[in-house]
Amino acid sequence: MTTDTEEPALTIDELAARAGVTVRTVRFYGSKGLLPPPVIGPRRVGRYGREHLARLALIEELQRQGMTLAAIERYLGQLPPDLSARDLAIQRAVVASWAPDAVEKVSRGELERRAGRALDDEDLRRLAALNVVERDGEGFRVDAGLLRLGVELLDVPLTHETILEARTTLTEHARAAAQELSRLLRDAVAERDPRDVKSLSAHMHPLVVQALLTAFQRSLREELREWLDAGEGTGPAGTGG
Repeated sequence: MTTDTEEPALTIDELAARAGVTVRTVRFYGSKGLLPPPVIGPRRVGRYGREHLARLALIEELQRQGMTLAAIERYLGQLPPDLSARDLAIQRAVVASWAPDAVEKVSRGELERRAGRALDDEDLRRLAALNVVERDGEGFRVDAGLLRLGVELLDVPLTHETILEARTTLTEHARAAAQELSRLLRDAVAERDPRDVKSLSAHMHPLVVQALLTAFQRSLREELREWLDAGEGTGPAGTGG
């Protein structure tokens, strides 16, 4: 696994496995320009990073929305070419918000294929606690829109309880923001024709979601920067230590 600042570390086989696709698919997307070329390392082996993985997840989400390959090419062509993995994840979250909740029943093998990794019983327990999967007889009911996020959270170095508390906090504040924004929009279009209201709602949905994600991302970055700066000031070498 890499971070945004680390050198690409995945071979094409590892990238395909992590993304839940075939090597042939990765090569096909590369030939179409949907994926940037890998970094060529020692022995002429191509190496891929988190940006490639995030871009594959975005392509998968666009396909889930029913977009054709040509439409996906146009969509990706409108994005800045140097988007980071975090920026691509935001784009994917916006795209995922277009669709209604999609819960499917799959086998364990299919679940692991989509997750791009093997899942042990503890992984499944954590995903169930996050409401990403639910056992259903011999198979699982899975929220396709949350699966990628849930799998990534399995590798976050935080306790299970902390992640659940964070989820509760996010859900509560998101609902409050949604209620307030909904009230503002209802007041703004109260006198309009119901058909216009429906059209405006469909148009505004992805814009509002992207605005919320961007605002939250910036606020979180500022909070983390203040927290880290304060930590540096209270250490042994700081003025407050």
